[in-house]
Amino acid sequence: MNKTLLYAIGLCMAAALCGCGIYSFTGASVDPNAHTINVHFFENRAPIVNPTLAQKFTEALRNKILNQTHLTQVNSDSVDYDISGAITGYTISTSGVTNVEQSATDRLTITVNVVFKDNLNPKKSFTQSFSRFADFNANQSIDQVADQLIQKINDQLTDDIFNKAFSNW
Repeated sequence: MNKTLLYAIGLCMAAALCGCGIYSFTGASVDPNAHTINVHFFENRAPIVNPTLAQKFTEALRNKILNQTHLTQVNSDSVDYDISGAITGYTISTSGVTNVEQSATDRLTITVNVVFKDNLNPKKSFTQSFSRFADFNANQSIDQVADQLIQKINDQLTDDIFNKAFSNW
Protein backbone atom coordinates (compact mmCIF):
# COMPACT_ATOMS: atom_id res chain seq x y z
CA MET A 1 0.00 0.00 0.00
CA ASN A 2 1.18 3.49 -0.57
CA LYS A 3 1.79 5.96 2.24
CA THR A 4 -1.14 8.20 1.34
CA LEU A 5 -3.63 5.34 1.62
CA LEU A 6 -2.19 4.23 4.99
CA TYR A 7 -2.35 7.81 6.24
CA ALA A 8 -5.99 8.14 5.14
CA ILE A 9 -6.96 4.86 6.81
CA GLY A 10 -5.24 5.89 10.05
CA LEU A 11 -6.96 9.28 10.03
CA CYS A 12 -10.37 7.67 9.46
CA MET A 13 -9.82 5.23 12.32
CA ALA A 14 -8.78 8.03 14.69
CA ALA A 15 -11.84 10.08 13.74
CA ALA A 16 -14.13 7.09 14.21
CA LEU A 17 -12.72 6.31 17.65
CA CYS A 18 -13.03 9.92 18.82
CA GLY A 19 -16.44 10.46 17.30
CA CYS A 20 -18.06 7.43 18.85
CA GLY A 21 -17.34 8.58 22.41
CA ILE A 22 -15.29 5.51 23.25
CA TYR A 23 -11.89 7.16 23.21
CA SER A 24 -10.43 10.63 23.06
CA PHE A 25 -6.87 11.84 22.65
CA THR A 26 -6.87 12.88 26.32
CA GLY A 27 -7.35 9.24 27.30
CA ALA A 28 -10.81 9.88 28.69
CA SER A 29 -13.61 7.44 28.01
CA VAL A 30 -16.69 9.35 29.06
CA ASP A 31 -20.08 7.80 28.38
CA PRO A 32 -21.47 9.60 25.30
CA ASN A 33 -24.83 9.90 27.11
CA ALA A 34 -23.21 11.80 29.99
CA HIS A 35 -23.42 15.57 29.92
CA THR A 36 -23.21 16.83 33.50
CA ILE A 37 -20.92 16.59 36.48
CA ASN A 38 -20.92 18.10 39.94
CA VAL A 39 -17.47 18.50 41.47
CA HIS A 40 -18.26 19.53 45.03
CA PHE A 41 -15.99 21.76 47.10
CA PHE A 42 -13.33 19.64 48.83
CA GLU A 43 -13.19 20.67 52.50
CA ASN A 44 -9.80 20.69 54.15
CA ARG A 45 -10.04 18.31 57.12
CA ALA A 46 -6.30 17.72 57.47
CA PRO A 47 -4.75 18.20 60.92
CA ILE A 48 -2.56 20.97 59.42
CA VAL A 49 -4.64 23.35 57.31
CA ASN A 50 -3.19 25.38 54.47
CA PRO A 51 -5.73 28.19 53.99
CA THR A 52 -5.68 28.13 50.17
CA LEU A 53 -5.38 24.39 49.53
CA ALA A 54 -9.08 23.48 49.44
CA GLN A 55 -9.94 26.17 46.89
CA LYS A 56 -6.88 25.46 44.73
CA PHE A 57 -7.49 21.71 44.72
CA THR A 58 -11.20 21.97 43.94
CA GLU A 59 -10.55 24.40 41.06
CA ALA A 60 -7.73 22.24 39.69
CA LEU A 61 -9.96 19.14 39.64
CA ARG A 62 -12.88 21.00 38.04
CA ASN A 63 -10.62 22.53 35.38
CA LYS A 64 -9.01 19.17 34.58
CA ILE A 65 -12.38 17.52 34.01
CA LEU A 66 -14.02 20.40 32.15
CA ASN A 67 -11.00 20.97 29.87
CA GLN A 68 -10.56 17.31 28.96
CA THR A 69 -14.16 16.14 28.60
CA HIS A 70 -17.40 17.42 27.10
CA LEU A 71 -19.02 17.53 30.56
CA THR A 72 -20.62 20.63 32.06
CA GLN A 73 -20.32 21.58 35.76
CA VAL A 74 -23.78 21.70 37.34
CA ASN A 75 -24.43 22.40 41.03
CA SER A 76 -27.23 19.89 41.44
CA ASP A 77 -27.83 16.42 42.84
CA SER A 78 -29.29 15.23 39.55
CA VAL A 79 -26.13 14.81 37.44
CA ASP A 80 -24.49 12.05 35.45
CA TYR A 81 -21.29 12.11 37.53
CA ASP A 82 -20.83 13.35 41.09
CA ILE A 83 -17.45 13.89 42.76
CA SER A 84 -17.12 14.80 46.41
CA GLY A 85 -14.61 14.28 49.17
CA ALA A 86 -12.19 15.96 51.51
CA ILE A 87 -8.53 16.76 51.94
CA THR A 88 -7.54 14.46 54.78
CA GLY A 89 -3.79 14.91 54.94
CA TYR A 90 -1.26 17.72 54.70
CA THR A 91 1.97 16.54 56.30
CA ILE A 92 5.55 17.67 56.30
CA SER A 93 8.22 15.10 57.02
CA THR A 94 11.93 14.54 56.59
CA SER A 95 12.78 12.61 53.44
CA GLY A 96 16.57 12.77 53.40
CA VAL A 97 19.33 13.37 55.91
CA THR A 98 22.98 14.34 55.58
CA ASN A 99 25.86 12.40 57.09
CA VAL A 100 25.66 14.62 60.19
CA GLU A 101 22.06 13.62 60.92
CA GLN A 102 20.68 16.88 59.67
CA SER A 103 17.70 17.10 57.38
CA ALA A 104 18.69 17.66 53.73
CA THR A 105 15.23 17.43 52.16
CA ASP A 106 11.74 17.61 53.53
CA ARG A 107 8.57 16.25 51.98
CA LEU A 108 5.08 17.70 51.68
CA THR A 109 2.43 15.00 51.31
CA ILE A 110 -1.20 15.74 50.49
CA THR A 111 -3.93 13.10 50.79
CA VAL A 112 -7.42 13.42 49.36
CA ASN A 113 -10.37 11.10 49.91
CA VAL A 114 -12.62 10.98 46.83
CA VAL A 115 -16.16 9.67 46.36
CA PHE A 116 -16.99 9.26 42.65
CA LYS A 117 -20.57 8.40 41.72
CA ASP A 118 -21.36 7.33 38.18
CA ASN A 119 -25.14 7.61 38.00
CA LEU A 120 -25.23 6.12 34.48
CA ASN A 121 -23.18 3.05 35.39
CA PRO A 122 -23.08 2.62 39.19
CA LYS A 123 -20.56 -0.25 38.90
CA LYS A 124 -17.93 2.36 37.97
CA SER A 125 -18.48 4.32 41.18
CA PHE A 126 -15.69 4.28 43.77
CA THR A 127 -14.43 5.67 47.05
CA GLN A 128 -10.65 5.94 47.23
CA SER A 129 -7.88 7.83 48.94
CA PHE A 130 -5.23 9.45 46.71
CA SER A 131 -1.89 10.67 48.02
CA ARG A 132 1.05 12.47 46.36
CA PHE A 133 4.16 14.21 47.62
CA ALA A 134 6.88 16.65 46.61
CA ASP A 135 10.30 17.13 48.18
CA PHE A 136 11.93 20.47 48.97
CA ASN A 137 15.22 21.71 50.38
CA ALA A 138 15.20 21.59 54.17
CA ASN A 139 16.89 24.99 54.26
CA GLN A 140 13.61 26.50 53.03
CA SER A 141 10.50 26.90 55.12
CA ILE A 142 7.23 25.39 53.95
CA ASP A 143 5.84 28.93 53.65
CA GLN A 144 8.50 29.73 51.03
CA VAL A 145 7.67 26.76 48.81
CA ALA A 146 4.05 25.83 49.62
CA ASP A 147 2.41 27.45 46.58
CA GLN A 148 4.83 25.82 44.15
CA LEU A 149 4.57 22.40 45.82
CA ILE A 150 0.77 22.55 46.05
CA GLN A 151 0.58 23.30 42.32
CA LYS A 152 2.79 20.30 41.51
CA ILE A 153 0.95 17.93 43.86
CA ASN A 154 -2.48 19.14 42.71
CA ASP A 155 -1.50 18.39 39.10
CA GLN A 156 -0.53 14.85 40.08
CA LEU A 157 -3.60 14.25 42.24
CA THR A 158 -6.03 15.55 39.63
CA ASP A 159 -4.36 13.33 37.00
CA ASP A 160 -4.76 10.30 39.28
CA ILE A 161 -8.41 11.05 40.04
CA PHE A 162 -9.23 11.83 36.40
CA ASN A 163 -7.58 8.60 35.22
CA LYS A 164 -9.39 6.51 37.82
CA ALA A 165 -12.77 8.06 36.96
CA PHE A 166 -12.58 8.45 33.19
CA SER A 167 -9.80 6.23 31.81
CA ASN A 168 -9.78 2.49 31.64
CA TRP A 169 -6.06 2.23 32.34
